[in-house]
Amino acid sequence: MQKSSDDIKIFACNANKKLASGIASDLGVNLGLSEALRFSDGEINMRINETVRNADVFIIQSTEPPVNENLMEILIMTDAMRRASAKSITAVMPYFGYARQDRKTRSRDPISSKLVANLLTCAGIDRILTMDLHCAQIQGFFDIPVDHLLGVNLFVEYFKSKIKNNLGNFVAVAPDFGSVVRTRDFAEKLNIPLAIINKRRPAPNISEVLNIIGDVKDKSVILIDDIIDTAGTITNAAAALKKCGAQDIFVCCTHALLSGNAIEKIKASEISKLIVLDTINLPENKKFDKLEIISVSHIFAKAILNIHTGTSVSELFG
Repeated sequence: MQKSSDDIKIFACNANKKLASGIASDLGVNLGLSEALRFSDGEINMRINETVRNADVFIIQSTEPPVNENLMEILIMTDAMRRASAKSITAVMPYFGYARQDRKTRSRDPISSKLVANLLTCAGIDRILTMDLHCAQIQGFFDIPVDHLLGVNLFVEYFKSKIKNNLGNFVAVAPDFGSVVRTRDFAEKLNIPLAIINKRRPAPNISEVLNIIGDVKDKSVILIDDIIDTAGTITNAAAALKKCGAQDIFVCCTHALLSGNAIEKIKASEISKLIVLDTINLPENKKFDKLEIISVSHIFAKAILNIHTGTSVSELFG
């Protein structure tokens, strides 16, 4: 007998309960009853307040700041679910923390994203559902299935609806060579030209623009990136594009960490509008006039339902 959304158990840790509620609402179910408590010494205590025996459980938790707290929450909740005889456990991680530590860049560096993959697997998770990993090859760090959704499709829909047939003066821009594949995909779907910013990183969270490959003079540009952390890369890119004659500068970002003084940098920058997805919860004090947020709840809800019913998830990748 085919399963339905009535059989799904959706639980949320503390990281992004607003998104979790949206996903549950899109599925037509209630969030599972659970609590993430703290002992006096700071240790995490997870309480599951309803039965999960023989259920397909989906735990929604982005490992956003505080990264280590949120990572421990999902590990401990997974252990609780496994010991409560859940049939399967899927970790729904819209933002996968530690993804930028995916390789050794110098001697004696850790590969922390592989370590996190091992921790999640050893905790008892059966499947990972995530969006826009910083490096797509991280999927290979797991010995369990990974469904990797693409945020670029939501940005394509946004610009098709907002700008419609007036895309002739737009150029998609990759802020670095690592973003070229994502940006090319975006440009092809909108049928607009592609440009690339050549930069170097003299130190972590510091970038310098060397030159721009492509024509942006008198064009409106759309910068596509997966993560904005301190906003140094994206604001430097916007300044360089403006110097080369670009007009309006739109920035699309999947994961808006916006740490440190990132918001002040963006407010004072040449960026006209910043469009982000809600994979990371932004409190009210991090919202500002240039910011627009698109929800990912519907695409995650569809992916969860497809996983639960044994339907292909690959249709959501395109």
